[in-house]
Amino acid sequence: MLTLTGCLARCSPPPAVAATPSPTPSAATTAWQSLFNGRDLTGWTPHFAGQEVGVNFRNTFRVEDAMLRVSYADYDNFGGAYGHLYYRQPYSHYKFRFEYRFVGEQVPGGETWNVRNSGVMFHSQSAESNELAQTFPVSIELQLLGGLSDGQPRPTGNVCTPGTAVVFQGDTIDYRHCINSSSATYDGDGWIRAEAIVRGGEGMDFLIEGDTVLQFTQPQIGGGFIYRSTDQADWQQAGITTTRQAWLDRDGEILTEGYIALQAESHGIDFRRIELLDLTE
Repeated sequence: MLTLTGCLARCSPPPAVAATPSPTPSAATTAWQSLFNGRDLTGWTPHFAGQEVGVNFRNTFRVEDAMLRVSYADYDNFGGAYGHLYYRQPYSHYKFRFEYRFVGEQVPGGETWNVRNSGVMFHSQSAESNELAQTFPVSIELQLLGGLSDGQPRPTGNVCTPGTAVVFQGDTIDYRHCINSSSATYDGDGWIRAEAIVRGGEGMDFLIEGDTVLQFTQPQIGGGFIYRSTDQADWQQAGITTTRQAWLDRDGEILTEGYIALQAESHGIDFRRIELLDLTE
């Protein structure tokens, strides 16, 4: 995610939760569990901008050949149909790993920066707490980028911060919307292994092909939705109006838990081997 495009009447943003130290894993939580059964979308809930929660707009999220696919086969034009697929429960301390590959061409109407661009959201608000027109959830994004076969570097495993900010390389909050990782550039349609180590409100590490490519601390609400500004207008541009002030009132609040969501933003991508290791006691 790099740019922008009703539900708090029913659901409020997640309540504040105090940061806690990283727990020691217990014997009961040391096994990796699959979050995707390879057959259907059981356990996952979609939300698309302009659609009610639960509507899988144009069958964008689908299961084929044991892969969870973001497909634009039923689209003529993207039309701003930003979507996310949310896993059913929030987590705090965990490892999350998966494999992904970009496929095909971008659907017409997608932004140029969204070519071979997707992501996984952590510490996200729930699907139900999104506003109807909301394009992206307040969350911390592990951004996935594919190389453009042009000889230029385009790292993957970056962090983007819709409605959030992180502390990076020191003790100062970094309000950049996206911070690049140190990963290699991956052209073509080969499978890439990615992993996140999420330590509640302490921080996160992102790994690509087994190598740590990005580390940051203190994930928190604030910094504008995309850019920090005096008028905070980018919240409305992202379709956040009813709940905007509630989020602004939480500026600086450390995010200690939240939902996991897969992103759909105009280029096809396949996911497989989606697994989680719960590190809570």
